[in-house]
Amino acid sequence: MMAFPAWIQQAIQRRLDHVAAQLESDPGLSRYRKEESTAYQAMVVGICNMPNPPFLEWVDKAPLTRAMEHEGMYLQGLRDGVRLVVGLLTDTLRVDESLPVPKKSAAVESGKL
Repeated sequence: MMAFPAWIQQAIQRRLDHVAAQLESDPGLSRYRKEESTAYQAMVVGICNMPNPPFLEWVDKAPLTRAMEHEGMYLQGLRDGVRLVVGLLTDTLRVDESLPVPKKSAAVESGKL
């Protein structure tokens, strides 16, 4: 297995940090985070005399929030990967088009070859 150069690893890490920051401020996820936090506080503080219902509510909400965050990271990584591949392929095609096209020889043009 080939290791990525350090500069690629750093670029990927910066991109992950950027996407994570975007997801952190995502308004769609903030509602789920708030519900999760409320359920967690109810469990920890003991608003209810029975510890199981708040805990079960938190257990239901926490994995959903994490799954939504991970899905956002995965989808953004997929989009970034596709953009990278398209960019590399487009750049490769541009390089190929800039190469000089060999001229046909007189034998090829006259049909002797």
